[in-house]
Amino acid sequence: MATANAVLANDGAKRPAPPRLASVYSEVQTSRLNHPLPLPSVLKGPFKLVDGPPSSAAGNPDEIAKLFPNLFGQPSANLVPTGSDPSDLTGGLRVGVVLSGGQAPGGHNVISGIFDYLQERTNGSILYGFKGGPAGIMKCKYVELTPDFIYPYRNQGGFDMICSGRDKIETPEQFKQAEETAMKLDLDGLVVIGGDDSNTNACLLAEYFRQKNMKTRVIGCPKTIDGDLKCKEVPASFGFDTACKVAAKKQTLKNVTDYITDVICKRAELGYNYGVVLIPEGLIDFIPEVQQLIAELNEILAHDVVDEDGLWKKKLQHQSQLLFEFLPQAIKEQLLLERDPHGNVQVSKIETEKMLISMVETELEKRKYEGRCGLPTNFDATYCYALGYAAGALLCSGKTGLISSVTFITSPFYFKEFFFSYNSSIMKC
Repeated sequence: MATANAVLANDGAKRPAPPRLASVYSEVQTSRLNHPLPLPSVLKGPFKLVDGPPSSAAGNPDEIAKLFPNLFGQPSANLVPTGSDPSDLTGGLRVGVVLSGGQAPGGHNVISGIFDYLQERTNGSILYGFKGGPAGIMKCKYVELTPDFIYPYRNQGGFDMICSGRDKIETPEQFKQAEETAMKLDLDGLVVIGGDDSNTNACLLAEYFRQKNMKTRVIGCPKTIDGDLKCKEVPASFGFDTACKVAAKKQTLKNVTDYITDVICKRAELGYNYGVVLIPEGLIDFIPEVQQLIAELNEILAHDVVDEDGLWKKKLQHQSQLLFEFLPQAIKEQLLLERDPHGNVQVSKIETEKMLISMVETELEKRKYEGRCGLPTNFDATYCYALGYAAGALLCSGKTGLISSVTFITSPFYFKEFFFSYNSSIMKC
């Protein structure tokens, strides 16, 4: 089994291999490493790009056209098979890739797809991974990605291959820093793997590079575990399928609390009085009984005032009453007091980790739940690999300011007989 031995750093010197080594993987992780990643038929043979409809916008097109004078209205692009013999490899490209925003299962496979496209379809290309998100671009912190470096991350969860960040490239100084990095590395292209904000930022960067007459092209790959990027151009954002399946056990909050408590107790018996529990963002929003409680609270508090004698609680269903009393006092107050302008509970502001800490402490006195970084499902693993492979094709064809998008993903012929389409990321601005 191949493992990573060393990596090439910015100064050309070799550095220790990445922390993730295939040789120390669990049986499950090892089984995932070599899971096959079939490509759609259009990407298996020779293909060409055909211009599609011009880009449009959900908002005010005139205002958006002012923000993106060099990109707005450019045609989308479709990949279609040519039916002819494959041509010779194209010349080598120098491409950068960055992970932006929160983690989503499958991100490593997008990078793998980009890398494999460059290896298989170009001659002598180099792929740089910017470390720590967009800040890595601004600070020119990168690592050259090699087969040995990438192999241990294929079909694996997390974003730790090059790590991510929530910085944005938005000030004149930051755009200038990005320009200097692109010039220093002589980048032909950059792939931004991120959510709606990240892809909007990518489009701004593409506009800036084109305005400066730079050769660096920018392509986005849409991701989020929340599924909030869904539109006709993006039928599904990667990571959503995995997040749904990780939460599919329909556990109660008590189940989750007991599970964490059991793990702590078992480790303590073995002398391991330490550990890490990974808590995904919005965990409680995936627990059916919590969803029910919040829905009931929104309905009750829209018409009633929370009285000190607690008579309003009688309007809750019995199961919701039990759950509400089970919650720590601080969380109860957040549920009752923290409302958005529409009067609904602001679930995103509930500090899930502190809530679970309090509940586990209570349970421990009486006597791992993970979604963002989970191993990607077969769907997300294959989908992401195709997104990355196609992003490489877009860059190689000279496209910029577009997002990679796979269509017909619900078709029974998915990955057999269908085509790809790509549309401008301006549409999400």
